[in-house]
Amino acid sequence: MVALAPLFDAILQHLTLVFISLAIGICLATPLAIFSVFYKRVSYVVLTTINMAQSIPSFALVAIIVPLVGIGFVPGIIAIVLGSIVPIVKNMYVGLAKTDIALIDTSKGMGLTDLQIVRYIRLPLAYPAIFAGLKFSAIIANGIAVLTAIIGSGGLGRIIFEGLASFNINKTLSGAIPAILIALFLDMIFSIAEKKLKSKSV
Repeated sequence: MVALAPLFDAILQHLTLVFISLAIGICLATPLAIFSVFYKRVSYVVLTTINMAQSIPSFALVAIIVPLVGIGFVPGIIAIVLGSIVPIVKNMYVGLAKTDIALIDTSKGMGLTDLQIVRYIRLPLAYPAIFAGLKFSAIIANGIAVLTAIIGSGGLGRIIFEGLASFNINKTLSGAIPAILIALFLDMIFSIAEKKLKSKSV
């Protein structure tokens, strides 16, 4: 087994990796998705790029990061963001783009600007698609956070790989079980956030 203090440090570091990466991913994905809805050229470039990125295996992505930006915590963040941003962008774009045209025309007739329509009409209707993407992205981010331990990011992945290397099942499980619980915790957080936002928009 792993001592409690190092385990708690690893859990905290793992959570930091995941939450920072998700926050950066959301900040990057939101403008990309919104611009893609209004500009066809942007949507073509963005969707083509993320579809190509989706085909890159997570392990290969982590390996590619090393010669580009080195090893450590920050390269780990970059790898997680690149690997987990795809579902956020794609689902957000689909959710925003599939708003009923008649509803949008009515909103414009009432004097709403494009940004107001995005905020008050498109976004609330897109919540199911957006949060489905966020949940999927959180699962991917959690998994890649484990892999980034091989490039020195730390977290639960370090404990898991140390356990595997020494054939220590207890140590491996000490890292794997919290990682699974974190995935469930993230799913629960986004589910609660979705319900609260839906209740406010009704």
